[in-house]
Amino acid sequence: MGTTFAAVFIAELGDKTQLATLSFATSGSSRWAVFLGSATALVLTSAIAVVFGEALTRVVSPKVLQRAAGALFLVIGAWVSWQAWSK
Repeated sequence: MGTTFAAVFIAELGDKTQLATLSFATSGSSRWAVFLGSATALVLTSAIAVVFGEALTRVVSPKVLQRAAGALFLVIGAWVSWQAWSK
């Protein structure tokens, strides 16, 4: 559980979801409403990921999924880097 918390916490720092939440918080809305809305959204998207991830491991080996996720992460990182450098 600690590893999952640390990985998700670090991955979420400064991402577009956090920036959107920051934007809503500065718009004059209730801070509690923004917090509860963003926290609920994160919990629900995480629940969806867990349910689909668990279902997917019934069909595909977890090792294959980990390798595919790693490869996809590298491809997306390379694509984003290429987009940034080509401008």
